[in-house]
Amino acid sequence: MPQLRLKPLNQQTIVITGASSGIGLATARAAAQAGARVFLIARNGEAMEQIVQDLRNRGARADYAVADVGKLEELEAAARKVESVFGGFDSWVNDAGTSIYGEIEKVPLADHHRLFETNYWGVVHGSTIAARALRQRGGGAIVNIGSVLSDRAMMLQGPYSATKHAVRAFTDALRMELERSGAPISVTLIKPSGIETGFQDHARNYLDSPGVRVPPPAYEPALVARAILHACAHRKREIVVGFGGHAIALMGALFPRATDLVMEAIGYPAQVTDKRPKASRADNLYQPREDGTEKSLTRPVAPVRKTSLFLEAQLHPVMTAAALAGIGALVLGATAARRMGGGRVLIPGQRPMRRLAREAQRRVGGFF
Repeated sequence: MPQLRLKPLNQQTIVITGASSGIGLATARAAAQAGARVFLIARNGEAMEQIVQDLRNRGARADYAVADVGKLEELEAAARKVESVFGGFDSWVNDAGTSIYGEIEKVPLADHHRLFETNYWGVVHGSTIAARALRQRGGGAIVNIGSVLSDRAMMLQGPYSATKHAVRAFTDALRMELERSGAPISVTLIKPSGIETGFQDHARNYLDSPGVRVPPPAYEPALVARAILHACAHRKREIVVGFGGHAIALMGALFPRATDLVMEAIGYPAQVTDKRPKASRADNLYQPREDGTEKSLTRPVAPVRKTSLFLEAQLHPVMTAAALAGIGALVLGATAARRMGGGRVLIPGQRPMRRLAREAQRRVGGFF
């Protein structure tokens, strides 16, 4: 494995595409708060100007470029601006993306192509630009945003699922090729579950419903930002955000036919809502729409999860293993105490041990 030392965040310049809303915006704010210099790329120039000014007002070093990631020449021009403003970059995050909800046969082929231009070709363009620059710079990180749908397709989001499968394949191949060539570049795939962002407002909707939504459970965009920034500073292959969506992919790998039947039964009601998105935010497939917020302006139909122990376990595996070992010891000890207490011999502290066992079992059960 090539020698690779990623800089601390407060010594980095980080490029983020799709930074005008949602995960990209959450990542930009978190990176700036961590002391990084941030360079933001999106199509919505008005939103970008306001976001960057807000970051500067908070003391951050920030700049931006207006570009469509599906157009290589625009993204190359943005990279040149990063070079002129900050002297280069240390991490490049490919986050720009959108979606289409609808049955595959009812989605026009032109929309399929357009979605791939943004979700797939945007990643290809950004990654190749970043790899070339980071080779010359002596190393850094490329972070691509996939999805739990990189592993398991979702009905009624077939085109989107296809783009995220392609992103995973491209990212895996790029990682192997860079490593084999000796390039000191980390390549990470982030796979979010459903995230409460403007994704659902911005998606093109061909379904028979006023609005669409991400299937529950949904997680805070700040959790994905945390995973992305960890990958900017630590070599990681993949990070999954939220066990809720990952469980579906896992079930699909183990029981594909059963998973098909479950998704066929719940796929439609889990992705529709009677809440219509604000007209100025709806459908950003071909042109930018109202941006500048991390979350959806359509009230979520279910509580949004603000924590994910599954994510923390991936970011801190050694600490997690130690904690689980401790919990396991408590469970074993409490179980032994229960068995002993079940006979005629009553040991001191029996009731506290039972409470401890219940608490340990509750924590293990709620781990994900």
